[in-house]
Amino acid sequence: MSFDLRGKTAFVTGATSGIGREFAMALAAAGAAVAVVGRREDRLASLVRDIEAQGGRALAIPLDVNDLKSLGPAIALAEEKLGPLWLLVNNSGVAVTKSALDHTEDDYDQVLNTNLKAPFFLAQAAAKAMIRQGGGRIVNIASIGAMKVLGGTSTYCISKAGIAHMTRCMALEWAQHNINVNAICPGYVRTEMTEDFFNTAAGGRLMAKFPRKSIGEPDDLNGLLLLLASDQGSFITGSLMVADGGQILA
Repeated sequence: MSFDLRGKTAFVTGATSGIGREFAMALAAAGAAVAVVGRREDRLASLVRDIEAQGGRALAIPLDVNDLKSLGPAIALAEEKLGPLWLLVNNSGVAVTKSALDHTEDDYDQVLNTNLKAPFFLAQAAAKAMIRQGGGRIVNIASIGAMKVLGGTSTYCISKAGIAHMTRCMALEWAQHNINVNAICPGYVRTEMTEDFFNTAAGGRLMAKFPRKSIGEPDDLNGLLLLLASDQGSFITGSLMVADGGQILA
């Protein structure tokens, strides 16, 4: 069995750090040409250099996913420079940590626009490109927060529950076009966003409740991504695939 992605083009949002950066590196190592997308141009440039140093192909596309008018042109640029789009990894996301009583309208809009509205329209733009070339793969990054309440992150959990159902809706509608749409639902993974919290006493107490007494590393998700992106995952669509070391069970 092979996760060979040579000749395929991938488009990865939120690629400047954490899971997104790891995904871009893994896809490039599997042979894909990768459009790496995010707001921090210096980090995108660094990621492109790292991919090229390992013999891969990459293109930096500076983009704020909330600029909906730029999504279609960004997909078109990736296809022009790297080839027909095969894979979209909808990874961009933000969280506001506070009580639901304290959320402002701006908090709500920031989280729902970035985590749900932008991924919807980016998937739409990607699907239009994929239909033209006979199919493709869309992998949305949800969370165990789509299925389990995570304290103090109500809007984040709401947005990820929306991503989960969006995934199933799109999978049903686009199956006729040979487009598979799935979601990876990670648990807590060590990234810049989570590192500081899990080094606190409160983070330690939470981690102690997990079955493995630990959180994940970004590369723990690579195998699942490569399965869904490659021919080995051709019969998988509409699935919400949890990768959390059993955290959701706690």
